[in-house]
Amino acid sequence: MRLIARRHGATYGICEVMLDKFLVDLNPRRQKNKHYLHITDEERPVGGQLMGTEPEQFAAGAVKLVEAGFDVIDINFGCPVKKVLGRCRGGFHLSQPDVALDIIQRTRKAVPSAIPVTVKMRRGIDDTEDSRDHFFKIIDGAFDIGVAAVTVHGRTVKQRYNGPSRWEFLTEVKQRFPDRVILGSGDLFAANDCLDMIAQTGVDGVTVARGCIGNPWIFQQTKALAKTGTLPPPPSLFEQRKIITKHFDLAAQLYGEERTAMVMRKSCIKYSALHPEHSLVRADFTKIKSREDLQKVLRDWYAQDLDGCYLPRSIHV
Repeated sequence: MRLIARRHGATYGICEVMLDKFLVDLNPRRQKNKHYLHITDEERPVGGQLMGTEPEQFAAGAVKLVEAGFDVIDINFGCPVKKVLGRCRGGFHLSQPDVALDIIQRTRKAVPSAIPVTVKMRRGIDDTEDSRDHFFKIIDGAFDIGVAAVTVHGRTVKQRYNGPSRWEFLTEVKQRFPDRVILGSGDLFAANDCLDMIAQTGVDGVTVARGCIGNPWIFQQTKALAKTGTLPPPPSLFEQRKIITKHFDLAAQLYGEERTAMVMRKSCIKYSALHPEHSLVRADFTKIKSREDLQKVLRDWYAQDLDGCYLPRSIHV
């Protein structure tokens, strides 16, 4: 997915989040583990995303990512998944700023100075004043320690993926740190969203997460809209077919054919939303178990080069 995104205009990508303990114990020579640390020169610069509990293990995990060749270390203090929070990881650290800053400090010291360390945060655990205070204590301390950038998501951890992302909070953060790199995240599902966030909040850039799954064209559409003021048309069915096939091919190189079919279901379901008959195409994509199954869906639904559709926002709700 990172490589597909880069080929469609993304300027930077981050790997899937990895646990510090998992990285410390990981044997990259084992075939089933190779995809975790796989990087191609075409996608550089690329960040390794780290999540965990103990400050000491965070630092050790960061070293493993540097040894694997990642160009940036990104600390995840934003994941809102219940299981993650229950194990004192991800967004949980926003409730304990001293531990969060210890993690950042140890990670920054553990990796070479030439490797940027960044932090990903939500605007707090919840909407309480304590949560707000914790957020600003962490971000203040992070910049003092020497992080290169902070990504701020406009939802709280408690919100998970529900309700609107409060972009006005991003405005406040950027006004507080005018000379620091602040990236915005949350509710970025179309090119207009990306440009609107920058215009409304003043952030230095945006990070697209769910909004690019099944829609890697969002990056080149955003760049074109910024440059010309005109939104390019959505990809045609032939263009969609080409990218879906390439996505499968790239994934198969890492996971193998059988596993890729299962891994690709989620992405294919998202891709189907760009098709005029998306509900029918989606139903067929949910059944794929092999490359042959995928090819049959493509033959059945992508044989004519019809106009595609823009990705509907409802698919992410």
